Amino acid sequence: MSDTTLLGPWVRRFLLEYLVKDRNLSVNTRTSYRDMLVLLLPYVAALLKKPVDRLKVFDLSSELIRKFLNHLEQNRCCSVTTRNQRLAALHAFARFIGQNSPEHLDWCAKVRLIPFKRAFQPGITYLEKSEMDVLLATPDRRTQLGQRDYTILLFLYNSGVRASEAANLRIADIDWHVQYVRIIGKGNKQRTCPLWPITMDQLRRIAAQRGPEQRVFQNRNGQPITRFGIHTLVERHALKAATIEPSLKKKRVSPHVIRHSTATHLLRAGVDINTIRAWLGHVSLNTTNIYAETDLETKARALETCAPAKKGPRVKPWGDQPDLMAFLREL
Repeated sequence: MSDTTLLGPWVRRFLLEYLVKDRNLSVNTRTSYRDMLVLLLPYVAALLKKPVDRLKVFDLSSELIRKFLNHLEQNRCCSVTTRNQRLAALHAFARFIGQNSPEHLDWCAKVRLIPFKRAFQPGITYLEKSEMDVLLATPDRRTQLGQRDYTILLFLYNSGVRASEAANLRIADIDWHVQYVRIIGKGNKQRTCPLWPITMDQLRRIAAQRGPEQRVFQNRNGQPITRFGIHTLVERHALKAATIEPSLKKKRVSPHVIRHSTATHLLRAGVDINTIRAWLGHVSLNTTNIYAETDLETKARALETCAPAKKGPRVKPWGDQPDLMAFLREL
């Protein structure tokens, strides 16, 4: 019978059984949980001067976990959002152990009582239409790689997909007749997105004569491009575009910024927020509402529709209101 006090067996069961079989979480989420443990276990082992393999569940005290979270912020310079993501993974790990080991219920409760830290929500970064046009114009489409880069940028903007979703796109996911693409998003949730004729033409150009199970986007060696490769591609062309459009120098352009741009431009075009939620694959409408909160142009148009008429009853000027001080004294 295995020792339920040791941490190692619980880690293996959590990563291999619970996250995969019971929860069926996405690869990216499982990787995030694993990375949390990769950071946490050596940190605790060093403080307690014990080998990682001999750590016990009770060694992960709430006090040590709080020190670890402070270490992430102060020594590793992680943001509050990253700190909270690591804590969420720790909460899930503690809940898993508590559900399967009654002797650890009290420990589980203490870990799960560690609160999340309130994070400042910065405004999202997106590209104006003119900036997006400059970015799309930067690849040299006379070359094969230039055609591929242009197609990736155009597809990201058209569909609003995440970098990982674009990297995993297969030729079979494209409906060449109805002109839409099937996206496999977070949690293996599927959604469809219509494509412009120009996007379809570009996809045909780079995907010609390849099997349906092959990835659409490849690197220069003919291997499937990774999400990191897409990030690098976007950043490289953004630097080039910034020499033409100075406003881009103030923005850190990434695939997710292009995703934000898609949502913002759809909103400005009058697309309702629920359609944009389905377009982007957001589970919660609250996530999509961020775009409505931050888009000043849409707010300004809304304000114009309810602005009062220019002509109205004459309001007495300040000097013609002698009773104002009496009013204030009565309050």
